[in-house]
Amino acid sequence: MIISIPKETVPGERRVALVPELVPRLVQSGMEVLVQQGAGTAAGFPDNAYLEKRAHLEAEVFSQADVLLKVQPPTVQEVAKLKEGTLVIGLLQPYNHPFEIQAMAERGLTSFAMEFMPRISRAQPMDALSAMSTVAGYKAVLLAATHLPKFFPLLMTAAGTVTPARVLVVGAGVAGLQAIGTAKRLGAVVEAYDTRPVVKEQVESLGAKFVELALETSVLERKDGYAAAQSEAFYQNQQQLMTQCVESADVVITTALVPGQRAPVLITEAMVQRMRSGSVIVDLASEQGGNCALTEPGQEITKYGALIIGALNLPATVPFHASQMYAKTVTNFLTHLLKDGNIDLDLNDELTRGPLVTHQGQVLHDVVKKLLLAASKGPI
Repeated sequence: MIISIPKETVPGERRVALVPELVPRLVQSGMEVLVQQGAGTAAGFPDNAYLEKRAHLEAEVFSQADVLLKVQPPTVQEVAKLKEGTLVIGLLQPYNHPFEIQAMAERGLTSFAMEFMPRISRAQPMDALSAMSTVAGYKAVLLAATHLPKFFPLLMTAAGTVTPARVLVVGAGVAGLQAIGTAKRLGAVVEAYDTRPVVKEQVESLGAKFVELALETSVLERKDGYAAAQSEAFYQNQQQLMTQCVESADVVITTALVPGQRAPVLITEAMVQRMRSGSVIVDLASEQGGNCALTEPGQEITKYGALIIGALNLPATVPFHASQMYAKTVTNFLTHLLKDGNIDLDLNDELTRGPLVTHQGQVLHDVVKKLLLAASKGPI
């Protein structure tokens, strides 16, 4: 069985789906590993590192693949190069790439979206989304610290005392918790807010203050562990109560996402107007529209004296460790699918069924099927 690792072609993507240290694990399972020339170079893994681990280098790896490991979803052109029945594993972004998903179904590919991995204890070693969120939360704080015209820590100097920066983290999921921890290590005073009171203990364990707002809602968390979408009235009340927290912050890092939906707008234009000049907002939800009303995805803009960073694909900016973490989750999942050296799909196993998007010519994921139906009727 041939495992193919192509070079990612999306602009700015520097990660690779398999790192050299994991090649022996697959070879020992009876597989042959083909790596496209230069696939790992941008992440800090040169071609000779793969050769030393008994991988083979090829100029083109799609047509030979029995299993294709990717970071970004394959393009329609790349899908056309794959054999019928090829197994594809990657961060397929089905909500944003329905046509690529349709192409994989029509080609007869079996595809797994790593971001759909169920959040259960057995799946933790395969949780690629949490791994990448860890990287994003860390890098968001470094971006903020670089752009903020102040020190993060309290400093006692001969020139006087420098007060610490104040950081507000909105959303205490994996990215938010990593941002909290990183900001604290840099010496900032950190506050955090989340609609789920259950995360208060985690926030406080990292040394941050948990902001509690007097809001009522019936369902705070989905079964998969993500924050549940709320009503428009809820978000309006939330915005009003958050104004004071935002106004007093030097840095605001937003991480609130609802899978498959536009990110909720939590930071309004009026809030940005009340922030101090030189303040920084890093919006980790910008790929889904942004938590800040003024965010422009992929852009750094200044409004009312505040810098708003519409960060995209931050894990690709820390490619060495991001690749290591991602490759480990993908390899763990691929190993889970193997039995006696062959792919064995047990569709009754939620670890297999959960991330499965296409199989035997069909799109199996319900939400993706609805997106495709909407796309067939017009722009989505």
